[in-house]
Amino acid sequence: MSLPKGGHEEPEDEAWLMTYADMITLLMAFFVLLASVSKVDQEAYDKVASGIAEDRTNAKNREQERKQTLQRDLKDVVSTEGADQVVTMGVDAQGNITMSFDGGAFFKPGTAELQEQAIPVLRSIVEELANPLYTPFNISVEGHTDDEPISTPRYPSNWELSGGRAATVVRFFFDTKKGTDQAFDTKRFRALAYADTQPLRANLDMQGNPIAENRAANRRVVMRIGRKAIYDAVRTPTFRRGDQATTAVNK
Repeated sequence: MSLPKGGHEEPEDEAWLMTYADMITLLMAFFVLLASVSKVDQEAYDKVASGIAEDRTNAKNREQERKQTLQRDLKDVVSTEGADQVVTMGVDAQGNITMSFDGGAFFKPGTAELQEQAIPVLRSIVEELANPLYTPFNISVEGHTDDEPISTPRYPSNWELSGGRAATVVRFFFDTKKGTDQAFDTKRFRALAYADTQPLRANLDMQGNPIAENRAANRRVVMRIGRKAIYDAVRTPTFRRGDQATTAVNK
């Protein structure tokens, strides 16, 4: 039996349009959500970055205030001890607080032995620097001499003399606070010898004659107080032999 002519054709199946529409909707929702999350992350990042910058600024300001307080207190110590004429204070190019001690006033001639009058001054400085507030500050002590040669059994040259004077000051710090709860960490200190290599003033005039007052000014011990690390801890290498960890020992 043949189909009657003029019959209606069945409509095309368009059910896929619903799936397509759902997919487009989901994609749109995904990109909207992604954009929203990205915006929140950016805001959070900006907030965190701003907080870090503020913390750094505050830390820097606190450090500067601490250094200014230390410098002011040390000046008061020097003034109280009546040592203004023999202790000069300042700040070097690296921002360290500097204290320059007159060699003649602090040491017996040709030796690294402290004068009696120097001990109260140094002790007051030690007490100030022993304050836990200043624990982050490190201390370098430099010994300087004039160009006049020295040759004794104990000090064959100005190198030994300048080094000995620097070491005497460092040892004074340790000995003063030894056995107390304010004992100094050795990693905070170093002693340096410069002999006559860094004079403040010319030792000789144009005719080669010695200038006594200039030589006296060049005989000094300089203390530099700052935050820069002056000691690098030595890390002992380790290795494993079988199941047993072994530490290398340098001898």
